[in-house]
Amino acid sequence: MSEKCDAIYVRVSSAGQDLRSQLPDLKRWAESNGREVRWFRDKASGKSMDRPGWKKLETAISAGQVARIVCWRLDRLGRTARGLTALFEDLQQRRIGLVSLRDGLDLSTPAGRLMAHVLASVAQYETELRGERVRAGQEAARAAGKTWGGSKKGRRIKVTDLQVRTIRELKTAGEPIAAIARTVGLSRPTIYNVLGNGTP
Repeated sequence: MSEKCDAIYVRVSSAGQDLRSQLPDLKRWAESNGREVRWFRDKASGKSMDRPGWKKLETAISAGQVARIVCWRLDRLGRTARGLTALFEDLQQRRIGLVSLRDGLDLSTPAGRLMAHVLASVAQYETELRGERVRAGQEAARAAGKTWGGSKKGRRIKVTDLQVRTIRELKTAGEPIAAIARTVGLSRPTIYNVLGNGTP
């Protein structure tokens, strides 16, 4: 391949899921892009960077064939802060761009780089939090003599300290409220509350 291409990476976590939610946005982007596009797909967990489609993409990167990586959301690339942070540093050293459509992220800008690292931390935080909730629910169920348990329906979840720090950092970086809300997984009214009146 004589010219570098844009690499579109698509991933779902299991064989039971499909790629349809991601494809429309990515196809629109590809159609509006002037550079050649190559697609890389995986059905694998985001906890490891050892995936067949990703390995093919890494090979293309090492061969100097990729100008930019495009994904639907950053967590499609991976869900560990260590793996994503290492990826960001490698791409910057190689002068390869990274665009996340749903996150509104572009690694070529200072605000984009800040947001990328914040999103990497949030992705790992959400993964760990899910595991903790599952374990806590199972322990509560066993203690109650049940086979399963979980949070009480309708229970109000407070904003965490990590979410508050993330919200303020992204706001300082000039990110719009809608993008901040998507990043931390909270509603826009909650974001306004954190920024103006303290945590709910």
